[in-house]
Amino acid sequence: MNTILGFIIWDVAPEIATLKLFGLEIPINWYSLLFAGGFLGGQQLMAHVYKRDHKPVADVDLLMLYLVVATVVGARLGHYLFYEWELLLADPGQWVKSMLSLPFRGLASHGATLTLLGALYLFSRQRTDQPFLWVLDRVVIAVSLAGALIRLGNLFNSEIYGRPTALPWGFVFVRETDPALLPLVPRHPTQLYESLFCLFLLGLTFYLWQRKRHQIADGLIAGLFLVLLFSFRFLVEFLKANQEGFENSIALNMGQILSIPAILTGLIILISIRRNRPVSIAKA
Repeated sequence: MNTILGFIIWDVAPEIATLKLFGLEIPINWYSLLFAGGFLGGQQLMAHVYKRDHKPVADVDLLMLYLVVATVVGARLGHYLFYEWELLLADPGQWVKSMLSLPFRGLASHGATLTLLGALYLFSRQRTDQPFLWVLDRVVIAVSLAGALIRLGNLFNSEIYGRPTALPWGFVFVRETDPALLPLVPRHPTQLYESLFCLFLLGLTFYLWQRKRHQIADGLIAGLFLVLLFSFRFLVEFLKANQEGFENSIALNMGQILSIPAILTGLIILISIRRNRPVSIAKA
């Protein structure tokens, strides 16, 4: 990586190395490491949270299993449902094969959001001392960390970048742009924008849990997280290049359309809390 004329030339290889194991060549890339790092870091965060909340730390292992499965399945399924749904009709067999193939090419965070909520509901049903909203308030702390690392992974993959910009921090994504079709131009590093915002959410949610959890109602941290994250996602999409061709013909892209229900869900949680626990909210 270097700069030229005030812009950042991003020419980082996605792959770090290739591991040869039992005659197989397994590529090691930044995205995979950061994706895994999100779960590992999240597990450590949740262990700390459960210990401070006097809950069985052993429960974190089961919780993380729910989260890992829900994230991978939901994000992969969401990609096909929201961005390549034609494969569901054209060739279901190929779709199933692609769902199971590694490495995954195409993950949708909105799909992961849906399955995560379902997984946490199932988990809470097995732990009567850990209600759904109580668990969700704490999981969003780990999700913030994972989101920050995954967006950094997108940066290393030179994907999900922004529209052209004249701002001095624009990135020229050498490995994504075809010089024969389009001159190299600086673009908004929207991956960094989202990663930094997730770090902000990490600090905010951790602070609210650490300092305010005994004063606020269950669900307030999660509701605030949903509203802030997906409101930012809705806005940053205006700076992003569309990921699929069909988005060029619609007023809002798919990321914005899918963010609206998530924002509304967060608002419903916050409004419900205020109606049911007005005193607790006032203390917050």
